[in-house]
Amino acid sequence: MNYTKIDFSQRNVGIDLFRALTMFVMIFVNDFWKIHDVPHWLDHAIRGEDFLGLADVVFPCFLIAVGLSIPFAIERRYSKGMSGESTIGHILSRTLALLIMGAFITNSEARLSPDVSYRIGVYWILMVTAFIFIWNYYPRTDNPNGKKLYTLLNVIGVIILIYLALTFRNPEGGVFGARWGILGSIGWTYLLCAFIYVFTRDRLKYLVPIWIVFVIICILGSRMNTAWGETAILSFPRPNFYNEMLRILHIGNGALPAFTLGGVILSLISTKYRQVPVLKRAVYAIVAVAIFLLAGIISRQFWILAKLGATPTWVFFVTAIAIGTYAILSWLAEIGKASWFNVIKPAGTATLTCYLIPYVWYGLADITGYILPDGLTHGFMGIVKCLCFALVIVGITYLLGRIHIKLKI
Repeated sequence: MNYTKIDFSQRNVGIDLFRALTMFVMIFVNDFWKIHDVPHWLDHAIRGEDFLGLADVVFPCFLIAVGLSIPFAIERRYSKGMSGESTIGHILSRTLALLIMGAFITNSEARLSPDVSYRIGVYWILMVTAFIFIWNYYPRTDNPNGKKLYTLLNVIGVIILIYLALTFRNPEGGVFGARWGILGSIGWTYLLCAFIYVFTRDRLKYLVPIWIVFVIICILGSRMNTAWGETAILSFPRPNFYNEMLRILHIGNGALPAFTLGGVILSLISTKYRQVPVLKRAVYAIVAVAIFLLAGIISRQFWILAKLGATPTWVFFVTAIAIGTYAILSWLAEIGKASWFNVIKPAGTATLTCYLIPYVWYGLADITGYILPDGLTHGFMGIVKCLCFALVIVGITYLLGRIHIKLKI
């Protein structure tokens, strides 16, 4: 088969910056549970509210970041001579890792039953330790003892996870279950969109129609606003074949795969037209942002702007924000200003490590019984505390990388 020749050999610094900024903001907003009186524009909208807070933008932007990386990851494997079968195996292994991590994190969100012999802090620390033992990017070595050590750490990590899963009980007495959470949602969406890319490669004539199908599914399946009866355009009695197929394929209402596949398309277009003059690319970006903003404004006449409802309005507005942000970051990288973001750079290059480190921090706080001073738990100082926390987590991620502790799946 003949494919459009797009150069994936050069690292796209704009993607690294976009991923770093997204993860940094994610750590920042995820720490809000430790404080109160958070300004509404920073926080999540409540269910049924027609509103978009900063926290409602972070998760979909991360899905877009996943999509931005997919063409580079897959095409580089092919350029190294790796087969399609091995690439599919790689996709499956990455998905499995995200699902496992997501399950352990999400089960713990309800905390533990008093009957469990250890505290939730111990659970979190053991969980992250196991993740590192299993999925750490160990330095390559020809030393047999070194290889045996890595294998031993893998086995210990698996044993720890099995122990946590078997001994877990939530406050209602429930056992460990298949609850995926954010990482699981990322895993399923990545699996779907990565498979789509494997079979379409960089051919936009296939990718764009598939993205449109996801958006149409979202439009047809999302509940409309009060003026339109608060029902979906396509509303079958449950259960039904259509919705069950969407569930089995992990398409949901189409919003999440629309974000990730949109990232794939954005990555291909930006890479393909990298040599186009900056001014022309800026015009393209402005037009794209304007189109999605207009789509969001129009769709808001029919659907509320809500993350919890995964409405088309949410998809359009966040996509506009992501395109604009990515365009600006890519331009800054091109003019040599990527160093402005060096302080958060580890969040973009060791993203999964950065995401997990807070659980160790929270675990230590739980074990020691440390409680923040009241002055740091509300209002402006609370926000400053969360910002500093995010910076500290990124700093710890950097230091761990220096001693070869960096998760890679």
